[in-house]
Order: sequence, then C-alpha cells, then structure tokens
Amino acid sequence: MTLVEFPYMAKGAMVFWGIGSLLSAFSAKERVLKVLGMGLMMAGTAIMVFFLIAFWMELDRPPLRTLGETRLWYATLIPVVGFLVEYRWKINWLKYYCVALASFFLWVNIRFPEVYDKTLMPALQSVWFIPHVVVYLVGYVLLAASSAAAWHSIFRNRLSEGKNGLEVGHYLALLGFVFLTFGLVFGALWAKEAWGHYWTWDPKETWALIAWLVYLGYMHANSAKVDRNKLQWYLALAFLVLLVSWFGVNYLPSAQSSVHTYQTG
Repeated sequence: MTLVEFPYMAKGAMVFWGIGSLLSAFSAKERVLKVLGMGLMMAGTAIMVFFLIAFWMELDRPPLRTLGETRLWYATLIPVVGFLVEYRWKINWLKYYCVALASFFLWVNIRFPEVYDKTLMPALQSVWFIPHVVVYLVGYVLLAASSAAAWHSIFRNRLSEGKNGLEVGHYLALLGFVFLTFGLVFGALWAKEAWGHYWTWDPKETWALIAWLVYLGYMHANSAKVDRNKLQWYLALAFLVLLVSWFGVNYLPSAQSSVHTYQTG
C-alpha cells in the first residue's frame, strides 16, 4: 500500500465516517440506523488501520518519521477515543468531534502529500524510536479529545452537559498527561543513546517541556478547585500549545538547526 492508494483509502474512510455520523446523530429513535451508523464509523477507522499496517509493510519501517506519517496515526487513533468514551461514559457526542479532527488531518495529507523515504537515519535506528513517538501520539490524541470535550461544554452551555463534558475532558487530560510524561522520559533516554545527552534544550524539546508544564498547570488548577468555567477554557485552549510543540515549532527559525528536523518530511 503506497501513496498512490492513500487518497482513495482516506476518502473512503471519510465517507464512512460522514455517513455513519449522520445516521448515528439523527436516528435517536431508530436503533437499527443508530447501530448501522456506529458500524460505518468503525469501518472507516478499520480502513485506516488496514492502510497503516499495509503502509508499514511497504515502507519496511514504522511510519513515524515525518509529520505526514504522524498525522496518519493521529487520524487512525482519535476516532477510537470517541468510541471508547461512548462505551465507558455513554456520551455519544465526542466521537463526532473525533472523526471531524481525523478527517481534517487526512485532508491535510491529501492536500500536501509528502515524499516518503524507506530509510531511517542513524538517530532513528533506536529501540526508543517507536515507544517515544507512539506514546506521544497517543497523548496528543487524548489531549485533543479533552480539548474537544471542553469546547463542547463551553458552547453548549448547559449545566448537565457541561458537567459531563468537563468530567470526561478531565479524565482524558489526566490520561494524556501521563502519556506526555512517559514521552518526555522516553525522549530523554533516546537522546542519551543517539546524541550522548539526556537534554540539550533543542527547540522541539523545549516546546515539549512547555506543553507538559501547561498541562501540569491544569492539574494543579483542578486540584486547587479553580472555577469550573475557567478550567473549561484552560483545557480548551491548552491544546493550542501542544499543536505548536507538535508541528508549529518546525516553522520557527531556530528549528532549522534542530536535531528533530527529520520529522518535517
């Protein structure tokens, strides 16, 4: 499976997500249609899982090197968070935000295709490569979902839904923060192996630390019983810092000399 097939697979997944979302959202009294809609949404995700596995086999390396490749993982994983939240908390609206985000990142990859190289530079030929990147991606997915839940609570402005939205957003942020923490640790171990230092204040490292501190601030604010409305806005906007850490930092002048430039594709 190569980039030739990717647009067809991506568009197929988005069609399944779109039709499934419509059936699931507007068939509250029709259980059969609701189940069919959920099945179509899960089928869309299955398409991306299949493509990711096939693409991995074609590249003969884990597709985790470039930003485009990380977007593939992101688009594959974030709908799963929506499905799990519905299963765990019986909250069905989050999955719509999740598939919308997934569709957006697939569209970006279709619109701006990358040239994929099968080879891995020496720094990436490490046992820490897959754990570090995958753990971070899972953290990003969870924190994106937490931000979506917070935005939902803000705009719906209903006491019951707002409370549920913030509760779900908090648990997702807590779990995402754990993954960010492990991502930092794995990254330090990888840096020690690849470059001889645990930490070099590289732009990517610095922004990763900033993002971690932002979510640490949220955890402290929550434990201090800060006003619920302020917490919602904090959680909603915190993901913007994570986006800078993920790919925004690559456009900074200082990033040109970064040891992480291999991720820009």
